[in-house]
Amino acid sequence: MTDVPPDYADRIRENRAEKDRAFAEQRGSPIPPEERDDFDGLSYFDPDPDYRVTATVTVHEDPDPVEMETSDGRTVRYLRAVTFEFELGDDTHTLCGYRQSPDDSDIFVPFRDKTTGQQTYRGGRYMELTPDRELSDGDSVTLDFNLAYTPFCAFSDTFSCPLPPEENWLETTVPAGERDPAE
Repeated sequence: MTDVPPDYADRIRENRAEKDRAFAEQRGSPIPPEERDDFDGLSYFDPDPDYRVTATVTVHEDPDPVEMETSDGRTVRYLRAVTFEFELGDDTHTLCGYRQSPDDSDIFVPFRDKTTGQQTYRGGRYMELTPDRELSDGDSVTLDFNLAYTPFCAFSDTFSCPLPPEENWLETTVPAGERDPAE
């Protein structure tokens, strides 16, 4: 676990309330317009600082291309930019972070865990990081699973979403972040 600000849970709840308002009201919401009047917010696990972890970075200087299947049967190409190693519970895990091009600063971290298809969306969940500088081998970053979110394709078939590749299937339970919208 990484250092947790004293108002951490409150900030997570505020972020979630803001997202719920956006999903209910904004034009670009993944909630179909005919369902927005009945939308009363997403389902979330309670904020838990144990799922805010410090990860050690390994940078892939020459990123390998990874073809990810999507929810509509197509494939999209990403570059495996970094690998994050972290402790969760008593075990060490890794997740890969991807970029669509070498120039992207954002790192996309799709993953599955043992809640996938049970308590969370069957297609997995996502996290995103925007490092404040170029990452180097051995750097530490925070991975906050409390911010893990459900891709838009869970709400509407009009969206196509990358599915986490097998290298990002965690063999543990991560009861943090968004729950299955159907739950």
